Amino acid sequence: MNNYVNIRVGQGYDVHRLVDGRKMIIGGVEIPWEKGILGHSDADVLLHAICDAMLGALALGDIGQHFPDTDLRFKDISSLSLLSKTNILIQSRGFSVINVDSTIILQNPKIAPYVEQMKKNIAEVLGLNSDAVSIKATTSEGLGFVGAGEGVVAHAIVLLGAKKI
Repeated sequence: MNNYVNIRVGQGYDVHRLVDGRKMIIGGVEIPWEKGILGHSDADVLLHAICDAMLGALALGDIGQHFPDTDLRFKDISSLSLLSKTNILIQSRGFSVINVDSTIILQNPKIAPYVEQMKKNIAEVLGLNSDAVSIKATTSEGLGFVGAGEGVVAHAIVLLGAKKI
């Protein structure tokens, strides 16, 4: 942390509906399941929350402002690409990601077998070691829309730093 002159923290949140006929992609990993995630892009709820946290740390708005669902350029786009574009934007402001902490809330399927690949995907895009990316998963104990299998939620916190010259 001694190498940074300015530290910023951002928090992100995203939620998407689960539906038939779509893929379930979380953290850039396709997870086999009977339902997928509804959205304009690939609807990767985890990466969207991380993008929002990155943007929020620099008071740059949210993912919807930068990649609106009314823009056909972003239709079915990989959210790994959106994460990369967001990273380029924060780097253009002199900042880089120091670490990511996130939580996915999903009743089913269990995502533990996919977490290491998710961490690798995120770390690669952000230029981090995998140990700087934390992904936790939980259920909602059968409560609410997540518990009913109707949706998925992700929370993320990101620490950014501007390096000394």
